Amino acid sequence: VGGCTALVAVSLQGKLYVANAGDSRAILVRRDEVRLLSSEFTPETERQRIQQLAFVYPELLAGEFTRLEFPRRLKGDDLGQKVLFRDHHMSGWSYKRVEKSDLKYPLIHGQGRQARLLGTLAVSRGLGDHQLRVLDTNIQLKPFLLSVPQVTVLDVDQLELQEEDVVVMATDGLWDVLSNEQVAWLVRSFLPGNQEDPHRFSELAKMLIHSTQGKKDGPTGEGQVSYDDVSVFVIPLHGQGQGSSGH
Repeated sequence: VGGCTALVAVSLQGKLYVANAGDSRAILVRRDEVRLLSSEFTPETERQRIQQLAFVYPELLAGEFTRLEFPRRLKGDDLGQKVLFRDHHMSGWSYKRVEKSDLKYPLIHGQGRQARLLGTLAVSRGLGDHQLRVLDTNIQLKPFLLSVPQVTVLDVDQLELQEEDVVVMATDGLWDVLSNEQVAWLVRSFLPGNQEDPHRFSELAKMLIHSTQGKKDGPTGEGQVSYDDVSVFVIPLHGQGQGSSGH
């Protein structure tokens, strides 16, 4: 009945496959490199796909929403005025005169983390949510949600892996407050001094979670707080190459 996002990593025959359907993120952290292994799927990043679906099947909006995107929510005073807008076939912005239909609630509203699909959902890919509807309406969100993941393939055999090379997989609660570079700095700061600890990777994952809890004395010293759930995996890659069996 509910919904969830999915982020999966599979090590198989010298390659690492990372599949993402949602707004979680995976990065590769090495001594001199940070590499993005997945990208988030949100109403903002998938704007053109979502708008095109509404263009082809306008009945999905039930006459309550407009598929067009505007820099701000339009009001009655804007009727007849020229404003910037974007449609499904546009990568940039253009101008149009505001019509009455443009005053409807936008299909995608808000910017960044505040962007919502049909005023309801902050992700555009995931599993479930078959019965999810816009509040106080019979408008379904499921037709706009994809469960198809984006898959990235990392050729591990081509990397000269070190003991401290890891993949960090985490939900958006971590990335809301920490950048890729901050996470990489924490990884590089923690692992060299804990080489004898057999649980160092899970301890590092706990430390990353702790760093989102607003502690001024935390590892980053910035006291940032995540108000979302935070799940973190830190996965060592050393020993995964040279055609090793899958895990």
